[in-house]
Parts: sequence; structure tokens; C-alpha cells
Amino acid sequence: MRIATWNVNSLKIRLPRVEEWLMGRAPDVLMMQETKLADDSAPQMPFRMAGYELAHHGEGRWNGVAIASRVGLSDVSFGFDGRGPDVDGARFISAVCGGVQVISIYAPNGRALETPFYAAKLEWYARLGEWLERHADPNGDLVIGGDFNVAPADADVYDPAEYVGTTHTSAPERRGFQRLLDWGLVDAYRIHHPEGGRFTWWDYRAGNFHKGLGMRIDHLLVTRSVAERCVAAEIDRDARKGKLPSDHAPLWIDLD
Repeated sequence: MRIATWNVNSLKIRLPRVEEWLMGRAPDVLMMQETKLADDSAPQMPFRMAGYELAHHGEGRWNGVAIASRVGLSDVSFGFDGRGPDVDGARFISAVCGGVQVISIYAPNGRALETPFYAAKLEWYARLGEWLERHADPNGDLVIGGDFNVAPADADVYDPAEYVGTTHTSAPERRGFQRLLDWGLVDAYRIHHPEGGRFTWWDYRAGNFHKGLGMRIDHLLVTRSVAERCVAAEIDRDARKGKLPSDHAPLWIDLD
């Protein structure tokens, strides 16, 4: 079973690339973020033609998360309360796919330290931790994937000195991420790739992708029962190349 996550940075613009990637990499489940679509504009038919059911949680021009599955799609819920967008927008969708609870998230960016946006990001992480404690079981099969907008360690950025005093690497953000691990989740990519220098996001500007100036801010966090089945993990840098790429690359894990 292959489970993937990808911040597509506009599903409308990137749909041809997503369709090509589905055909080439054949994930059983694909979580998407920043779809930037309303629910009635979600491309249900193209995904259906590719063999996938699509659950979409959007709000129009901003945010938006989705789950595409070819191994079943049930028990779909939207937002932390299960009914719709949270105060920070459409950033959370959950479903059961192939017997695994799959959650696609798009964490707030935070913009800059000591701003209301940064405070809202930390509050969002606190709510995510509370949701896990109330509604999930660390002994069950669960995957949270998406754009966490946090590089959890210095090895996850090209130069830690460049990020001093900025978001994505601050101690409070990293503590919010660590709380998820403490609850019972495992960074599935790190099971197979303990080395640094592996990134999922590169700024469009100044040729940062080709210079290797990136961050690892997209993650697949899994419960231990899923981690025990994880036989491979990879970041698909090739998907960041070519015409009209997202600024993020897809990340996937293979389960035995």
C-alpha cells in the first residue's frame, strides 16, 4: 500500500501534473494540500477516471485539503469538529482508506514571529494535539500527512543559520510538532532516511531548487503499528521539475 502527500499549490492549475503523477507512481492514497478550490469545483471526474475516489474540503481561493483513494474512502470528516472549516480555514480532512485512518492537514504558515499569524499557528498545533488525544488511538492504524510548515530539526533545512529568528524552525513550533510524536506518532521518512539535506519545499525565487536551498516541511507521521509495516519512503524531486511545478515535491511511504 502506497500512501503519499503533496502540497499541489492549486489543484486547478496542477491537475495535469497530478494526473501524470498518479499514473506514474500509482499511490493507493494521495493526500493533497493547498487545493485552492471550493468543494463544488473539485475535479471529481478526472480522479474517478483515474480510478480514485476524491474527498475534498475547500473554501475557494485559499487553503483546501483533499484525499484521493483507490482502496476505499469512508468515514469522511471535515475540520476538527467534523463538520466544516475551522477558524483557520479548510486545513483538516480525515477518512478511512484501506483500513487506515488517513488525515490530510495544511498547517498555517505563521508568516513571522511575534505576529497574530504566528500565535494562530501555535494554537492550531495545540488543537491538532487535542484532537488526537480525544478522537484517535495511538495503538490504531493512522497516518497524518501534509504540509506541516515546520522543519522539525536543523537537518531539515539547508542552513540553520539562515532561519534564526524566522518561522518554521522556532522552538515553539518544533515543540508543537514534537507533541505529535510524543502522543505516539513516528516520522516515517526518517525511518529510512536519517540523513539531512533531503527537502520537500524550495522557494520559486532565485533558482533555489537547483541550488538545493530547501526545507523538509511536508511529512507523513504514522502510528507505530503503521511504522512497523513501512518498508520504503521517498521524496519525488522529479515532480518539482518541468513546466508549472508546485513549490513542493510529493512524499510517499510504502507499507507491507
